[in-house]
Amino acid sequence: MNHIKRCAVAGQVKRFCSRFAQGAGLALGQIIPRQDLLRWVEEEAGDYRERIYSPLQTLTLFIEQVLGADQSCQDAVARGLSQRVALAQSPCSLNNGPYCRARARLALNLVERIGCEVGQRLCTAQPGAWRWRGREVKLIDGTTLSMPDTVANQTEFPQGATQKPGLGFPLARLVAIISLSCGAVLEWTTSPCEGKRTGETALLWQLAHRLKAGDIVIADRYFSGYFLLAWLIRHGVDVVVRQHQLRHTDFRRGKRLGAKDHVVDWARPQRPAWMDAALYATMPEALMLREARVGGLTLVTSLTAADKVSKQELLTLYHARWQVELDLRSIKTVMQMDVLRCKSPEMVKKEIAVHLLAYNLVRTVMAQAAFLGHVLPRRLSFKAALQLIRAFEENLRHAPQGRLTLRQAYLLAGIAQIRLPDRPGRVEPRVVKRRPNQHALMTQPRNVLKATILKQRQTLYGEGLR
Repeated sequence: MNHIKRCAVAGQVKRFCSRFAQGAGLALGQIIPRQDLLRWVEEEAGDYRERIYSPLQTLTLFIEQVLGADQSCQDAVARGLSQRVALAQSPCSLNNGPYCRARARLALNLVERIGCEVGQRLCTAQPGAWRWRGREVKLIDGTTLSMPDTVANQTEFPQGATQKPGLGFPLARLVAIISLSCGAVLEWTTSPCEGKRTGETALLWQLAHRLKAGDIVIADRYFSGYFLLAWLIRHGVDVVVRQHQLRHTDFRRGKRLGAKDHVVDWARPQRPAWMDAALYATMPEALMLREARVGGLTLVTSLTAADKVSKQELLTLYHARWQVELDLRSIKTVMQMDVLRCKSPEMVKKEIAVHLLAYNLVRTVMAQAAFLGHVLPRRLSFKAALQLIRAFEENLRHAPQGRLTLRQAYLLAGIAQIRLPDRPGRVEPRVVKRRPNQHALMTQPRNVLKATILKQRQTLYGEGLR
């Protein structure tokens, strides 16, 4: 990278960091160090030609696109024009074709690398008081995402087998590892929803090696299989999961720790078809686990010392698993990722990665606000934080150097003020009161319906000429 290009990228890096309240002297340090971001662009983007939409400029606009309320490419191009005018640069065209081609050139590895780095650095920089007994608790769950019904998307992410051709939408499965304390997405992977090795447990096997010794994993009963638990425990990862409904729990067996609380050995099942003999040989013949019945749930954990972790503490820890449901809801609903917009599989993967990167950037701002406001990040509203970041966007991007720190302080103070109410044991029915409009359901492919309408119009037009 020559000197002129490096100076241009350095300016883009500076504006990018300022946009998300990143600068010198922050309480948690710089989660997005400028030199590292510059190096990541150099390593992942390669030797690119200098254009209006450079890799980092394209990524910045892409992030603002997914954070915006409109989320259209035309809106992103308008933002780019506004930025160039504010920097006294020559205005660019409002044609969104060059921007769309720049998104296609954007390296997926660059987006994923920055997203994971931001999440990991935030998790590392957070105070120990935010963690559970000084240990990092990680939540695991999966969800599905819909996307436009194109031939390319259907090939890579086929629709459900129960849907008729032309009437369904391609579906992608997403499994993520999220920090309980700061809410950052640490790792993720995607796959189709149909076919072998596309289930949530299969995807977690792809991410399991990225968990660290000393971590505590909380997951629902779907992830309570013998081999997955054995692999995690062997690598120093403790688990708290709900007992699978097909496994019988007999509290008369094993070592009794209290009322409906015991330590028992699970026998190793036969080797499943998907596991090779070498991996099966590394699995223990018996797995010592603690089973406890508390709060109407049967929990399974590797935290076997009842004098250090009580049943009630296990229940409280497992109830924190609901945070991953709220996080995925924030990403899919608040950030509008439930229905993707891109029409090719490669762009779909980039769109997912940019959404998760943008989510981590918002969580970074929230963590800074939480630290300064002496509150836990989980007590702050993600939606309110996103609204304030949107409101301060132009204010931060074009702030004079002498006033940038003050404006960032106003942003962080505002985010720290809007706190979620403490509602323990809250129960809400999963029903909808407002009735939707009663439109007819689509029972034929769109092209067939359009041809029928055109034929009816021609018939009516011909009758009118008689």
